Amino acid sequence: MPHWLKIGMRRMLAPALAVALPFAAAAHAQEAWPQRPVTIIVPFAAGGSADLLARILQQHLQAKFGVPFVVENKSGAGGSIGTGFVAKAPADGYTLLVGTVSSIAINAFLYTKLNFDVGRDLQPVSLLVRFPNLLFVNTKTPVRSVPELIDYLKANNGKTNYGSSGIGTSSHLSSVMFELATNTKMTHVPFRSTSEVVNSMLGGNIDLAIDSMTTVWPFAAAGNVRALAVTTPQRSAAAPDLPTIGETLNGYEATAWQGLFAPAGIPRPILDKIAAEVRGVWALPEVVTALKNVGAEPAASSPDEFAAYTAAERVRWGEVVKASGVKID
Repeated sequence: MPHWLKIGMRRMLAPALAVALPFAAAAHAQEAWPQRPVTIIVPFAAGGSADLLARILQQHLQAKFGVPFVVENKSGAGGSIGTGFVAKAPADGYTLLVGTVSSIAINAFLYTKLNFDVGRDLQPVSLLVRFPNLLFVNTKTPVRSVPELIDYLKANNGKTNYGSSGIGTSSHLSSVMFELATNTKMTHVPFRSTSEVVNSMLGGNIDLAIDSMTTVWPFAAAGNVRALAVTTPQRSAAAPDLPTIGETLNGYEATAWQGLFAPAGIPRPILDKIAAEVRGVWALPEVVTALKNVGAEPAASSPDEFAAYTAAERVRWGEVVKASGVKID
């Protein structure tokens, strides 16, 4: 081939190669992940609903890819410590976060000195579940319905202790919303997880709580605590005979959710691969059954759908925090 023709062909192919090479690199990045251990950060103590979801992902993803998936609990500051850790982690797909409505949609309005911005520093991967919080009481408390509880709180104004899984969590703010709606006052006792709330109630130290149904429902079904109502607009399929708080207090709603996040800037092919794997795990019949048995609604989504959802939730819960007047320095 003449030298001049070789030069001409190279010039013609150069633009095409410039376009093709990034796509090839992106495809390789997606195919290559994961090649080393992946850490899933849970920003709360072990034993809660976020921990449950992380361990379901850990089990199935580790079995599929043959590399370790490690669940690490980094609790504190209502989930902000673990969330901030992931926000500052390398954006390579090897550090993931199980975020909650509180750690993602609430804390930005609650804490005045966060060193990260969830909208800027985190990439939504997939919604995992939506579920109601459960209003439940100590079995020694003489109430068996929401109307009876309201009467009891008014008769014992300020004397009733309620627990939550942390200041500013959806558990805490659900109870604040209940106080505002009923014009009652209770004493708040914050803990680090839903499991600690339940254990404290079993020990007789708190009277009531509004917290994650996924963790609390087995205790309620066993009669260890008394369930009064759910916080969602509709009754839960896991407990269809249990009323909603809204059936007594018109307009009351506090839907909790949890989802998977990565540091912002994660390569799109890796992001899409992780989201696809989550959808695959969440479609498994045994996973669907396990989640529904504890009152959770499986709700895997695309990264773009989840990004739009979290943006709307930050607006909604920001208004709740403002109305409550709660701030943490």
